[in-house]
Amino acid sequence: MAGHSKFKNIQYRKGAQDKKRSKMFSKFSREITVAAKMGGSEMDSNPRLRLAVATARQQSMPKDNIQRAIAKADGGEGENYEEMRYEGYGPGGVGVIVETLTDNRNRTGSNLRTIFAKAGGNLGETGSVGFMFDRVGEIEFAADVAEADAMFEAGLEAGADDVESDDDSHVIYTEGGDLHAVLSALTEALGSEPTGAKLIFKPKDPMALDFAAAEKMLRLLDTLEDDDDVQLVSGNFDIPADVMEKLAEAG
Repeated sequence: MAGHSKFKNIQYRKGAQDKKRSKMFSKFSREITVAAKMGGSEMDSNPRLRLAVATARQQSMPKDNIQRAIAKADGGEGENYEEMRYEGYGPGGVGVIVETLTDNRNRTGSNLRTIFAKAGGNLGETGSVGFMFDRVGEIEFAADVAEADAMFEAGLEAGADDVESDDDSHVIYTEGGDLHAVLSALTEALGSEPTGAKLIFKPKDPMALDFAAAEKMLRLLDTLEDDDDVQLVSGNFDIPADVMEKLAEAG
């Protein structure tokens, strides 16, 4: 299990994610409002907004919440959020990138510095771990949408760079700038909506973690995601299948 791309499929985290559903909706709302403010409220001409709304819908965010978030942008309401990216090292020297939307960078930076320190890591300078990752698009479909071979062919036909399939899902990777085009092509070809689609930082050479290190790393991720300003966390690590099983049992 590499980085952060498939965590929602892991039993270890399902309970925690359910408890965080209201906070997750708040973060979706923030992204939708920012996307609408930056590119306009018409989804046909605003790929970022279209993706933000699609992601929110896939996580069962109520339609009224989505419409209110867009209306805030149209009415010039709400805070003005700034996109900030933070880089640091987690337990065992794992590289971590934290993407945020904040209305107070001093508060956010201070909070993240404290979180990293308590986890046995440290917040670094911009560029300190970025070289460990590639910026790519990630699209995820449920496993029952297509057989692995068929999904691989569909992905390549749509312009994807790679397709990874397992019992839980199909994950399609694209060049960062090709995400929206590949997403549209795949959705049309498969006649099905994805369970997720976003730009991510994909680790180039992930570190394999043992049980103790993985437990600490997942605890750090949970704490980071619990911060209101944090939108997405990426880590340069891999959790072997046997370790994931032990974590699921322990959780």
